[in-house]
Amino acid sequence: MKLSIFLFFSLICSCAIAQTIQEFVIQGNKKTKSSYIHMLVELRIGQQVDSVLMERDMVRLIRETGIAHAYYQVSNDGLTTKVVYGVEENFTIIPSFNFFTTDEDEVAYRIGVAEFNGLGRGLGVGILYQRDIFDSYAINFRAPALFNRKLGLFASYQNLTTEEPVFFDNTTANYKYNNRSVELTGLYQFNLKHRVEAGFSLFKEDYQYIEGATNPVVPLALVADKSLLKGIYEYDNVKVYYQYFSGWRSNFNLQYVHSTSIDLPDFVIWRNDLTYFKRLGERGNWASRLRVGFATNDDTPFAPFAVDNNLNIRGVGNIIDRGTGVVVLNTEYRRTLIDKGWFVLQGNAFVDAGTWRNPAGDLSDLYNQENVRVYPGLGFRLMHKRIFNAVLRVDYGVGITPGGTRGLVFGIGQYF
Repeated sequence: MKLSIFLFFSLICSCAIAQTIQEFVIQGNKKTKSSYIHMLVELRIGQQVDSVLMERDMVRLIRETGIAHAYYQVSNDGLTTKVVYGVEENFTIIPSFNFFTTDEDEVAYRIGVAEFNGLGRGLGVGILYQRDIFDSYAINFRAPALFNRKLGLFASYQNLTTEEPVFFDNTTANYKYNNRSVELTGLYQFNLKHRVEAGFSLFKEDYQYIEGATNPVVPLALVADKSLLKGIYEYDNVKVYYQYFSGWRSNFNLQYVHSTSIDLPDFVIWRNDLTYFKRLGERGNWASRLRVGFATNDDTPFAPFAVDNNLNIRGVGNIIDRGTGVVVLNTEYRRTLIDKGWFVLQGNAFVDAGTWRNPAGDLSDLYNQENVRVYPGLGFRLMHKRIFNAVLRVDYGVGITPGGTRGLVFGIGQYF
């Protein structure tokens, strides 16, 4: 009897020991520091094997800019339980070069370089120069896990100058617009699904009239010192497997802007992007984004929301109008046509639809047919699976609502 009890408890103890992690190994990382990976993940030596925890760690690692894919392995030789976390790294020093034409048929270009995994610890640093009639430049630093797994920092400086259309009295004027700003923002991640940002920015806006319509109440020159407070909350339950996405994401952005100019009054602006991804078969991916945003409804030609090719509706043109409210739905089907090692060719069919509220207008503006734009189209993506965000995007959209236009839109990264 005593022997049976002894054997029973011995069996229980041996099973418990076998499931306790005695060895934990990181493999596959060449640039990313093992110490950084250990800081990011929850698994520790001495814990019990927990597949739910390890799956969470895989999601956390795959979201790192320096990591393309991650996996885990558990082995037991009867005496020792060993866990291996394997990673496939991205190449993260990315040069960028874009060129396009302006309304004056002048060639404009944007060049830059960014490092997304600085020091092998997920530090992001980028510099940018743009020549688009005028010179612009920017530099930024982002470190989501600078202090620990949850707490990070973002900082930036920019001096951007563009030619911007301003809309009033059913006419348009072109202004030289300059924005010089510095920003500092704290980043905090509660867990894999919930994170927040809080920060401030100090900037100066300078509008100088170039050509077009005029109005006595619309100044030809306007300079304002501004300050901005912002908060961001993001819910992220999206799983990523190379070019495929599945799940929900919601990003809510709230800002308060204080101005020293009566022509550019204080305002509050908020925007929420709700994004949904679903795998369809082995090679298909359906993606949709609903963007809803509103700002203080001032009667100003400098309204904050722009209707633009690169922001919300592909093919519509470059900043064709502005408003104090916007509702946009983008939906597309992505189909992997070629997947050979590092290279992926993806085709897509999309529909972009949006509307906006005019400055000092009513909510009824949102369903006024003059403000509604619907643009279906086709496009393709050229992707490198081992270079972070190496997605060359080309889309062609055609307007099917009154006054519709058509056009090509080029970009880096998926549209959303």
